[in-house]
Amino acid sequence: MNCGNNMKKLIFFFIIAGISLGQEIDWFASYNGSGEESIGHFIIECEDGGFLQVGETYFFSNSLSTKLYVVKTSSNGTKIWDNEIYIGGHNLGNSVIESTDGYLIFGGLDRNSSVIKLNKNSGNVIFNKSFDNGGTDAFENGVQTPNGIVAVGYINSEDQNNSFYTEGEGYISFLDYEANEITSFSISDYISQAYRVQLFDNHLYISGLTEEALNYKMLKMSLDGDIIWHHEYGGLGSDHCFAMDMNEQGEIFLAGHTTSNTENWDVYTIKLNNEGEVLWENKTGNPRGFNPLYIHDEAWGIQSTVDGGCVTVAGTGDEYDNYSECNDNVCSDIWSAYIIKYDSDGFIVWEKTFSPLDIGNENYDWAAEDIDLTLDGGAIIAIDNGQFGFLKLNNIQNIASINKNGDIILSQFTLGQNYPNPFNPITSIRYDLKNDGLVKIIIYDIAGKVIKSLVNGTQTSGTKSVHWNSTNDLGEHVSAGLYLYTMQLGESKKTKKMMLLK
Repeated sequence: MNCGNNMKKLIFFFIIAGISLGQEIDWFASYNGSGEESIGHFIIECEDGGFLQVGETYFFSNSLSTKLYVVKTSSNGTKIWDNEIYIGGHNLGNSVIESTDGYLIFGGLDRNSSVIKLNKNSGNVIFNKSFDNGGTDAFENGVQTPNGIVAVGYINSEDQNNSFYTEGEGYISFLDYEANEITSFSISDYISQAYRVQLFDNHLYISGLTEEALNYKMLKMSLDGDIIWHHEYGGLGSDHCFAMDMNEQGEIFLAGHTTSNTENWDVYTIKLNNEGEVLWENKTGNPRGFNPLYIHDEAWGIQSTVDGGCVTVAGTGDEYDNYSECNDNVCSDIWSAYIIKYDSDGFIVWEKTFSPLDIGNENYDWAAEDIDLTLDGGAIIAIDNGQFGFLKLNNIQNIASINKNGDIILSQFTLGQNYPNPFNPITSIRYDLKNDGLVKIIIYDIAGKVIKSLVNGTQTSGTKSVHWNSTNDLGEHVSAGLYLYTMQLGESKKTKKMMLLK
């Protein structure tokens, strides 16, 4: 017996256990629209430190009354404003990105693919642009590029009565910055339902489903619309991919749920390299230990972490109320939010569930719909509880890991590549501190002139993030071009480049 390694593993257990206990609720807030039930699909931390969630209200009502619904909160979850948008027919919001002067909502208005821009302060509509591409259409996601906006989604959905679609024809639209159409075309030969798009190294990465929602699908495309590669992933069952994120190295993380070689729906997370080759895959579910034949685990959101891993969020529960077996007075038919942290090699660092019972409420189920990592090292999670639930968690990212020899290691001082890059007008810089210390992060122009001091103060160890909104220390917007950002911790200093687009 190797006592040294066993002791290291024992110590590691307690470190991880301690970290796991740190994933606690900071606060929870819940808001409903005018409909009987509202459901959020996407959530972000905003530049001002608040949060925004978008989805729909009248979710289970007649599709002709479904309204796009948006809620903006403060940093502590207090509602600042909300807005419902109804153009007749079916309306929904699927995702959002923040621009300098507004929020861009990607979704559908009256069964047409739409981009809606909202005022940051009031939530009032600045513009909405809709495109009738055929049948029931919607944009699922969008990204800003050097040439404008790229939006992906579906057209000709077969199910016009519901607000959730898994079949249709994949579609992509190239728009200018005011969401006017430049060109659009079908990508149904490659993907039937495009759910996410990201820009990396001036290429588009698009994820979604294959025909009949049988497998995960991933493709890489040039900004001119040329397909560079496309791959599918999954098994003999159904594999539904709804979430995608990329890290600073261009590695790709996919999440959804699967019935391939599982007893029921399980969370299915995959990590790919930049060529779409599988680095690892992980299937997990039933964290509360019920009969797996009756438990559904359905993942909807994912975020990469600076340690090379990721966090996947899901819902876990008895979909059809087949039985109500209880463990510790918690019954199987009470749905919970299910959060899983993976390391860079695909091993589960920790997993945890959160339910309405955690806040003394037994009236509603919980399921996690989306996640955004927050500047304080925590996370904001969109909770489906019949309303727009905002769940703020602390200490979502750990800084401890273990190598193949059982040695405990701590993440070194790490400065991540800003994301997105190139960007316009907002980008995020993530970094990881091994120890407490005085941290400085400064933006320079290419000539070495100081543009903006982002961070200058003592910080505790852990994973951090900071946004830059393309302004200088006087609050003035700077011109497009190449910039440098430098991070200093003690005597150590690291510098990286980033590109601001016009």
